[in-house]
Amino acid sequence: MTKKPLPDIGPVVSSAHLADSALPALSEVEFAVTMMNNAYHRWMVRCMTAAGGPTMSPLEVLILHLVHHRGRAKTLAEVCLILNIEDTHLANYAIRKLTQAKLLKAGRKGKEKTVEITEAGAALCTRYKEVREALLVRAARQLGHDPADISRVAALLRALSGSYDQAARAAAAL
Repeated sequence: MTKKPLPDIGPVVSSAHLADSALPALSEVEFAVTMMNNAYHRWMVRCMTAAGGPTMSPLEVLILHLVHHRGRAKTLAEVCLILNIEDTHLANYAIRKLTQAKLLKAGRKGKEKTVEITEAGAALCTRYKEVREALLVRAARQLGHDPADISRVAALLRALSGSYDQAARAAAAL
């Protein structure tokens, strides 16, 4: 039995009409980011559950880890800036839920409200890290990618996020 060659199907995208542009590779990145974002959100929620945490949204998991980062209190504005969150009410709601679960505690820095990690929150982040190391990091290392290449992809995605932010501002001004 002879195998027929596959037809040239072009780049792997979710919207061929958008890939038909001056930069089709950007549509490939958009589809990959969409797939990665959905997989990453699913992973964070399930890893947190496996770590023994309460049911959380992906945003709550992100905020918990960010507040734990470097062991210092953060303001709502800092959380939103670092995570590139435009809808501050979503972050505020997540912080309120994490505070009610006693994983974060409220504080003050001058006139500004702050949040910081509690002992229970720090312990949960540590357990999450252990589960992540055992399940995700081990599997990702087995793919054999050079860690420097992974860092370059991350830098490219951060740079592209700036282009999307600028384009969003321009679109809002139309």
